[in-house]
Amino acid sequence: MDTLLKKAVIASIEAGKKIAEIYQQADFEIEIKSDNTPITQADRTAHEIIAARLAGDFPVLSEEGEVIPYETRKNWKTFWLVDPLDGTKEFIQRNDEFTVNIALINEGVPVLGVIYAPVSCELYYADKIGSFKCLINPEEEINIEKIIDQSMQLPYGIPGENLVVVSSRSHHSPETEAYIRQIDTQGKPLKVIPKGSSLKFCMVASGEANLYPKLGPTMEWDIAAGHAIARYAGKTVAQIQTGKPLEYNKENLLNPWFVVQ
Repeated sequence: MDTLLKKAVIASIEAGKKIAEIYQQADFEIEIKSDNTPITQADRTAHEIIAARLAGDFPVLSEEGEVIPYETRKNWKTFWLVDPLDGTKEFIQRNDEFTVNIALINEGVPVLGVIYAPVSCELYYADKIGSFKCLINPEEEINIEKIIDQSMQLPYGIPGENLVVVSSRSHHSPETEAYIRQIDTQGKPLKVIPKGSSLKFCMVASGEANLYPKLGPTMEWDIAAGHAIARYAGKTVAQIQTGKPLEYNKENLLNPWFVVQ
């Protein structure tokens, strides 16, 4: 496993363990940010752990970090793109479907991705060697060699007789609904599965779902790790309106509508 990928895997699991610890509390602090989205103690703590772990090699752009002007970051060739707790609404609603997302961006392309789900303890990771999944025992010390040994390569499953579409649980839009209705199922029964956070990318990457359309707002840090995992599993992530690949480190970090398939 590449040194940078090891670093991201360790950071994601360490942050995930702390998130899981806070998740078990009877109550945790919830605030509303200036963009009207929620933030919790878990978001902040995970950010601090990840930022400390990744410090040194490349700049870190994190949802919960400082706002970095485009004039500064436009010159970044390579940088870490992080969502310390993707699916904060899922975390608050306690439905277990939230993740830690870490990606490495090189010249606008995600070349490494790690997603860790603190409740199910599922770890997904990818780089040019491929995409993989491993179940983590959070009670044990992090052992990279064991993780590699116990990992399975993606994709490993097939949706079967249904055409399986995965969609957002908390951010479903009328536009996404209309898109799903017009899909050519080629005679297959259509099955729609709601899912939180970046786990939707993982379902397509693993082969559990055929596609994930997103016709609604997302930010670059929401999807970069999932993009890498889907990409190295042989899937495509493209803009719905143009069919072109998504780009990262744009002046406006808002993503266009896209589909993963």
